[in-house]
Amino acid sequence: MRHPKIIADSREIFSGIPSLLEEMADVEIRQLPVADYILSERVAVERKKARDFLDSLIRKRIFEQVTRLREAYEKPVLIIEDEGLFSRNIDRRAIYGAIASLLTDYEISVIRTRSAEETAMLLYAISAREQFKRKREIALRGKKPGMSLRERQQFVVEGLPDVSAVLAKRLLLHFGTVRNVMMAGMEELMEVEGIGKKKAEKITQLMDAQWED
Repeated sequence: MRHPKIIADSREIFSGIPSLLEEMADVEIRQLPVADYILSERVAVERKKARDFLDSLIRKRIFEQVTRLREAYEKPVLIIEDEGLFSRNIDRRAIYGAIASLLTDYEISVIRTRSAEETAMLLYAISAREQFKRKREIALRGKKPGMSLRERQQFVVEGLPDVSAVLAKRLLLHFGTVRNVMMAGMEELMEVEGIGKKKAEKITQLMDAQWED
């Protein structure tokens, strides 16, 4: 029986969900810049316990997080887990209003689950459908439709090891083109602020590694 692949953020280990998923999927643990779970090239999931969702709502962080998710992946999903969504002294209308905004203004699919086990089953079902029925590959970075040339250039350079959006812009400013970035040697890369020897080694190792089928 084929197993779908799921990439999980390293912080999710303590939730127990990656362990549950290992019984039915191939799970890879990574430190993800966006999302908690990546299920295909277009689907990524942010998972929050109900209390964490309320905390992020109070601090107004949830909208910043889903904006990043929406920018990176074509079909972002927010899972709100457990039954404590209305356990605090927060007006129900405010909670429903926030969810309505996520659904309509941010175009985020919002799903509620009752437990880690239910979340794991849902993640498995989506990943299996995406990878086996829809033939979607899994990717650390999603595809953002309608990107400009400038955004695509930055998108490509961000795919290099340990290269953030800020560092990608520095590399492009320094070298001028994506091709020049990719052809740069270690010493040239280290001329860019934020790139030390270890990071330069990782980048050049990736560029020089032989492809193995």
